[in-house]
Amino acid sequence: MNYTWDWSVLTQSPYLGWLLSGAGQTLAASAGSWILAMAVGFLIGALRSLPYRWTSAAASVYVEVFRNIPPLVQLFLWFFVFPEIVPASLGDWIKGQMPMPELTTTIVAIGLFAGSRVAEQVRAGVDTVRVRLLPAALATGLTPLQAYRLVLFPIALRRIVAPLTSELLITIKMSSIGLTIGLMELTAQSRQIENYTFHGFESYACATAVYLSIGLIATGFMHIVNRRLTGSLAGNR
Repeated sequence: MNYTWDWSVLTQSPYLGWLLSGAGQTLAASAGSWILAMAVGFLIGALRSLPYRWTSAAASVYVEVFRNIPPLVQLFLWFFVFPEIVPASLGDWIKGQMPMPELTTTIVAIGLFAGSRVAEQVRAGVDTVRVRLLPAALATGLTPLQAYRLVLFPIALRRIVAPLTSELLITIKMSSIGLTIGLMELTAQSRQIENYTFHGFESYACATAVYLSIGLIATGFMHIVNRRLTGSLAGNR
């Protein structure tokens, strides 16, 4: 293969700015999606773990629907279909006036999909401690809701930090599907650089290094959280 490597192209204007902008969009999409996924996941996971049939059934419907539809399909539904089926005034606002529609839609689609997966992690975490701790908590005079809120959920959270790390990394990597609706995140910017310079190897190699760095930083952060929560749990025994 006759290919001339030129890494300096990545430091030239406007290509360096494109990479930095793409990295910023990737971080924004990842952070927004993860915040939404944690909020939705813990709420749905908690409802699915409660000893009430109707809350468990409603939460189960959400989980089964959102985790069994591919995230790319959900992204297209939110971006192309949803504005057409809501009231016309809301649809027009979404299509023409909503701030950063590509970024917002990516956050919503990925966040709701990841939230269904986080919900399962929360439910599984509660199930690992419920058999032993729920009777003990009820024996102290706590109501079932108090037992879940004060005993089961805090301990379950400490047990699922490691699985949540994998979900966080999946969410970060999944942010790249935003390019399909026009979000100029890191992968999209790398492709644009290739189209302008014909140096795709360099641009994609740089994107790979940035994704790897973001993933390693996220993993390290979650390890710190895990150690602190585990140490807190050990100190309370």
